Amino acid sequence: MRPLVGPGAELTAHELTRYSRQVLLPGLGSAGQRRLKNARVLVVGAGGLGSPVLTYLAAAGVGSISVVDDDSVELSNLHRQVLHAAAAAGTPKVQSAVAALAELNPLVTVQPHHTRITPENALELIQGHHLVIDGTDNFATRYLVGDACAVAGVPLVWGSVFRFDGQVSVFWSQPGEGYEPVTYRDLHPTPPPPGSVPSCAEGGVLGVTCAAIGSVMATEAIKLITGVGEPLLGRIMLFDAMGMTWQTIRVRPAPDSAPVTQLAEDYEAFCGVGPPASSIGDLSVGELAHRLERRERGQDDFVLVDVREPEERRIASIPGAVGLPLSVLRTGDVGALLAEVADGRPLVLHCKSGGRSAQALELAREAGVSDVLHVPGGVLAWIDEIDPSQPRY
Repeated sequence: MRPLVGPGAELTAHELTRYSRQVLLPGLGSAGQRRLKNARVLVVGAGGLGSPVLTYLAAAGVGSISVVDDDSVELSNLHRQVLHAAAAAGTPKVQSAVAALAELNPLVTVQPHHTRITPENALELIQGHHLVIDGTDNFATRYLVGDACAVAGVPLVWGSVFRFDGQVSVFWSQPGEGYEPVTYRDLHPTPPPPGSVPSCAEGGVLGVTCAAIGSVMATEAIKLITGVGEPLLGRIMLFDAMGMTWQTIRVRPAPDSAPVTQLAEDYEAFCGVGPPASSIGDLSVGELAHRLERRERGQDDFVLVDVREPEERRIASIPGAVGLPLSVLRTGDVGALLAEVADGRPLVLHCKSGGRSAQALELAREAGVSDVLHVPGGVLAWIDEIDPSQPRY
């Protein structure tokens, strides 16, 4: 494939010294290093995948890097978000990234965007960049970034991780001669059912899996910029850390798909992960604490059900809850399972932050269970408002 970026200014003596091991590479040379120096890359997400991607792009000498992230550094993420230091906990990830990358390579410019990418700002954020890298962790944002790159005609390097597995690919709606246009929607024409794919916060992730996938994503970016090698366009690479295997399979344009020409208005609604239409069935953690106190005094009677997985309950919990994972409810007789736990009493469901308990509430009502509530905010809200002594994982 032809290089994505033209060569920038001649390398200085200092740059030749810093990048000498790359300049020596056949096919890359000083011209390739100058292309990297002239490149403008947008990285969406400064977390588990963004950390190795940003680190290696800056180290490789990509001249201008923009990073978009609206989140802050959290202690529970540092096992995989290795760009950030423990001292940065609580600060915006983009601010931490700028500081860390300045220490790594002061020759590159890093532009922070402490914001969430949305249909309203996506095309503006992409404008002026040669390449976009998507390291986000939810389907709504992946579809948004994929569509925005398809509309803008900008190549997209995409990756994802889940537990011990990872995936990497390259999408481009307007590739050069000899390459078929392939977009994210060719890989995933429709999103998975809501809740069917747990997030890293729910299902866990091996930190070094992010390093493996992130390094491949950075490699693909460097190849596209410099024109070295064959990109993963039209292919997806699958990584299994437990079996230590890599597999590559073809991705073809979907035969019935129409070109993406504009962004959707609501990607969360498209993926079925928007906020609930009604607060009916909600019980705040403050109200729950009050009801638990009344239950202790024999003035209330209900069953508090924790729909998280057993390992999560060992990290932090709301006292007095019984465990019934959402994964069990999805595969069993919901009415019978809840009836056995309830034994004729009202039910209150909770999870880590409210997403899974809301899904469990919906399953319960579909099964005809009426006397049931759930706790928006879940264990995290309980820790924030009631018991800050527990770890906020």
